[in-house]
Amino acid sequence: MTDQARERLDVPAGYRVGEWELAGRLGAGSWGVVHAAQRAGDGAPAAVKLLPTQLLPPGQRASMAEAVRREARFGLETRHPNLVRIREVRTVHDPERPGLDGATALVMDRAELSLQERLESRGAEAGPLPDAARVLAAVGAGLAHIHERGWVHGDLKPGNVLLGPEGEVWLGDFGLTAELDGTHAYVPPLGSLDHVPPEWWSEREGGSSVLRPTADIWAFGVLAHQVLTGGLHPFPGGTPRARALSAQAYARGGAELRLHNGVPEDWRALITACLAPDHAARSVLGATELAARAREAAPGPGDPDRGPGGPGAGRSRRRLALLVAAVAVVPLAAGAFALLRTGEDPAAAEAGAPSARVSGAVPADSDVPRALRPVITRAALQCSEDEVTPAFLAAMLKAESGFDADARRPGSDEYGIAMWTPSVFKGWARDGDHDGDKSYMSPPDAIAAMSAYVCWLDRQYKKNGMEKELPALMAAGYRTSSRTVVEAGGVPARVRPHVERVRRYLAEYTR
Repeated sequence: MTDQARERLDVPAGYRVGEWELAGRLGAGSWGVVHAAQRAGDGAPAAVKLLPTQLLPPGQRASMAEAVRREARFGLETRHPNLVRIREVRTVHDPERPGLDGATALVMDRAELSLQERLESRGAEAGPLPDAARVLAAVGAGLAHIHERGWVHGDLKPGNVLLGPEGEVWLGDFGLTAELDGTHAYVPPLGSLDHVPPEWWSEREGGSSVLRPTADIWAFGVLAHQVLTGGLHPFPGGTPRARALSAQAYARGGAELRLHNGVPEDWRALITACLAPDHAARSVLGATELAARAREAAPGPGDPDRGPGGPGAGRSRRRLALLVAAVAVVPLAAGAFALLRTGEDPAAAEAGAPSARVSGAVPADSDVPRALRPVITRAALQCSEDEVTPAFLAAMLKAESGFDADARRPGSDEYGIAMWTPSVFKGWARDGDHDGDKSYMSPPDAIAAMSAYVCWLDRQYKKNGMEKELPALMAAGYRTSSRTVVEAGGVPARVRPHVERVRRYLAEYTR
């Protein structure tokens, strides 16, 4: 929808659609605009979604009109506590407002915010949502209800999970929902690239995409990973397109599925099943079993009644506890960088520091600045390789810059705490402090990017059978390149002094 079309759907406060008085705009998408509303007389809250099919070109009008009819029918026929309720469907009649006249209005329950907004509102506070297990169980229940009645949601993502004022969890936005004809349906090739399954790209027929229930299963796996990690996607990439390409490479067998270390073991098994590389494998799971397993999964991090989990769950909980402890002090750490540059050591940063009892953590009595420790820990936990630990990243940073956020070597075009070359940083940039920017001079961004790069180096060496002395190889590759190290068969002579420093610091931090 164009900005001009959206403007035509803006209405003055108090505008009536039936018995509903519209207020301010809540949001706008590709096809419509949603307004807050209340019922005249008793003030009951609602949301009214205006869909202007009459403004579209003829070629799009029929498809849009069918999607609106389908969404309305689905909402009126399918009732469940975890599906947003469509109370009524109206056609707007207002000849004096051509942009509105003839538009379809869906009157729905009003949510406080979406799951996507909740994830984004946490800012620098990564890690799982406190009520992650409850939210995911509700999503699974709503999804099972849809599938049992012969429908597929088709656009499951955090932005379409709505959170109500009393803790309700609703699946919403049924614009791409389709009724199955046998085992599948056909829909326009639309949807969020971050949540469509790998086969979505290749299974097209007559300008439409094949849509199966297993597409929702895949999307649930992605969404669950995001909820349990504070928004992190299970596939690497700086854009939705890049992440989709990573998912396709995984589906072809060209890459492994590597879930974030913070995902608890019991949820890890379910997400892995949801993200099976082909729809046939996913169909074995099914939404009903998915919902049952989501209910039975041990409560998520932050829930007091967390159970023992399965094999490896203790290790998973310890790593997750470290992550939660680390991110809890990130806002403090970010504010302390200015003090660190002047040599001050903010005592407040000591509170909540990660415990050295966890393997690979930075010792409490080390010379690693306290404000940097949670940032380093958080960056290390983005990598699933055992060798990329907080202690290793700390050793790298000390060897590269001595923890100096303003370090500069203009002669070799290297800057910041991780000594990034700006052109190289662009390929590995991460928003480590969640401020919307990615800068090699920002310690959180630079350290997060360092972790991503050495994690990739670790995997490249393993693929080439170079599994000994991986910390040394990663340090060498960071100074040169993976190809240089592979061709040399080990640490190149010219960077051995630097690598020895990393080894020495790593030994100090892992004593």
